[in-house]
Amino acid sequence: MESLALLATIISIANIALLFTLIMTYLKIYKTGKAVYTLGLLFFAAILMLHNIIAVYAYIVMAPLYSNELLPYFVAIHLAELVGIAALVKVTLD
Repeated sequence: MESLALLATIISIANIALLFTLIMTYLKIYKTGKAVYTLGLLFFAAILMLHNIIAVYAYIVMAPLYSNELLPYFVAIHLAELVGIAALVKVTLD
C-alpha cells in the first residue's frame, strides 16, 4: 500500500475512534434528556462514521486503483475531518 494511502487509512481509523466516542456520549445524553437535537447529532456522527468506514475499506481493497496524485488530497480531507471531529469531542466532553 502506498504510504499516503496508509496515512489516510490511519487517519480515518482515528476518525472512527473519535466518532465512536461521540456516538456513545450522545446516546447517554439522549437516554437522559430525549432531546430531538441529540438524535440529530447521533445521525450526523453515524453517517460520518459510515463515510470513514467506507473510506478505510476502499483504501485497503482498492488501493491500486487510486492515482498517486489524488492521495495527498485524501490525506488532507481526512486530516481536516480529524481536526473538526477532535474539536467537537473536546466541546462535547467539556
